[in-house]
Amino acid sequence: MRIVLAPMEGVVDHTLRDMLTRQGGLDRCVTEFVRVTDRCLPARVFYRFCPELHHGGKTPSGVPVYIQLLGGQPEAMAQNALRAASLGAPGIDINFGCPAKCVNRRDGGSVLLKEPRRLYDIVSAVRAVVDPAIPVSAKIRLGFDDSSLFTEIVQAIVAAGANELTVHARTRQDGYKPPAYWHRIAPLQAQCPIPIIANGEIWSVTDARQCLAESGCEDLMLGRGLLTRPDLALLIKQSLLNNSAENTEAVDILGWQGVLDMLTDFCVVTEQMYEARYVGNRVKQWLGYLRGYYPDAAQLFEQIKRLHCPQEIAQMIERQRHTNMARTAA
Repeated sequence: MRIVLAPMEGVVDHTLRDMLTRQGGLDRCVTEFVRVTDRCLPARVFYRFCPELHHGGKTPSGVPVYIQLLGGQPEAMAQNALRAASLGAPGIDINFGCPAKCVNRRDGGSVLLKEPRRLYDIVSAVRAVVDPAIPVSAKIRLGFDDSSLFTEIVQAIVAAGANELTVHARTRQDGYKPPAYWHRIAPLQAQCPIPIIANGEIWSVTDARQCLAESGCEDLMLGRGLLTRPDLALLIKQSLLNNSAENTEAVDILGWQGVLDMLTDFCVVTEQMYEARYVGNRVKQWLGYLRGYYPDAAQLFEQIKRLHCPQEIAQMIERQRHTNMARTAA
């Protein structure tokens, strides 16, 4: 089985890709979407979204990073896919799943699910210009308002020559509200000639098992669940590949100390890469997810939520790190 890190817009940048792939269990990452309108973007845009292009298109841990494109014009999408491939992208992913209203109003993301023929046109245009050795994948939802076109959507993408398809098992109307309807993937997965990767509401090993069973898929994409628990991909791999029947939910590979070590590194790297005014927001954003699993993260979040200076935030995290080390040693 393979586990892919989801391209969470505004959250999973190259810094977090590095942090999360270090933990193990991930087989691929996908960038935040590169917005395509009517022109071919300069190389600097692709390097900004995917600095890994300078290193063979892989994270420092050796995990390949696909570049994700979002747009509604086949020719422009093809031109930018070709540009990304020429810069060394190991794969091209096409975003047909973003539910944001501002994106949908501008002819991008999940609004295109209303018109399967346009999905075909975009994917086929990209596939036609990109070297056959470079995979082209797409990410979709079950549909826009409902899932009535789901079969037609999948058939259009397959017919256009995509190598893989990721399905977020909710419609755009569903947004991110639970549950995810994994079982709706199964009928198409059973007859689909390309791999389908299941996505949505996977927060634990139990969820992963249930998702695989209900969807019939062999591969998973993790998003918020992995940000909440950075060792989740590795835990799923160890449990499922070893066919472990033990209660793995109680296993904590990383531990709170490991999370604090990650946060310490994250502060340093983020301060190097972003303006000071953005550093605190990104740290708080990640802590907002982490507190969904780690009780101590909620306490730390309260301590830094009103801080704005990156150095003060880093000092508070370092203080917590040393306190936790002393507590553990005692």
